[in-house]
Amino acid sequence: MLTLGCHLSASKGFLSMGEEAVSIGANTFQFFTRNPRGFKVKELDTDDCAAFNKYWEEHGGGRIVAHAPYTLNACSADPHIRELAHMIMSDDLMRLEYVSGVYYNFHPGSHVKQGVEVGTDYIVELLNDIIKPEQKTIVLLETMAGKGSEVGRTFEELRAIIDRVEHSDKLGVCLDTCHIFDGGYDIVNDADGVMEQFDKVIGLDRLYAVHLNDSKNTLGSHKDRHELIGEGNIGLDALVSFISRPEIRKLPIVLETPNDIPGYKAEIEMLRNAVSHK
Repeated sequence: MLTLGCHLSASKGFLSMGEEAVSIGANTFQFFTRNPRGFKVKELDTDDCAAFNKYWEEHGGGRIVAHAPYTLNACSADPHIRELAHMIMSDDLMRLEYVSGVYYNFHPGSHVKQGVEVGTDYIVELLNDIIKPEQKTIVLLETMAGKGSEVGRTFEELRAIIDRVEHSDKLGVCLDTCHIFDGGYDIVNDADGVMEQFDKVIGLDRLYAVHLNDSKNTLGSHKDRHELIGEGNIGLDALVSFISRPEIRKLPIVLETPNDIPGYKAEIEMLRNAVSHK
């Protein structure tokens, strides 16, 4: 069965998220580690983490995904913002050691007119400082749409980061279908070619998770606007074909569509049914 889920609110804790996921038929989920538009974070509740670990194992849950806040920018031109990114990511990774089977996903950041090379230098410096060989959590670089001065708009830009991280065995990639489509990778008409290119440049062994989203915009628009499954320019058929691929269907697949919980439940049921009939 597909490891399929959606983004959930972490406000009530890990156990509540696990229970909510199970109630809508999900066997994975994603959550923000703290305020997505800020940096505030709840006090760590290790008892809640332990209760979730037990509950999730009993219910056969798969790997889950923690998402860093959107405001985190590891390659900002402002050293204070880079220091804040360092503090937040270090703290997040410390907290996540109490949670079983979790990946930590983040947007590489925006170089803000410094250039991709400078931005890459800052990201690599941060990752080399915070990633420890003994940590359990795998850190995921997310594929980006190329909006503004985002780093990670191409597979090559992500590879340039991976190649310079010392403990790269703790580093992987989360592929976002809306982002790569908006970034110019045609998963509608040439998914085989796109995945062959991913494998050649990054390697499929680096692909740990998928954000499954339709797109409000056209191929190569570099806009990054998510749409409900089947209601955008990627379309239901292409998305179902994509997650039916052997290299994708074994991964945690997380919906980030503009939806509520009943809507996510319906999308999960629709996708599972569609894939079962492929």
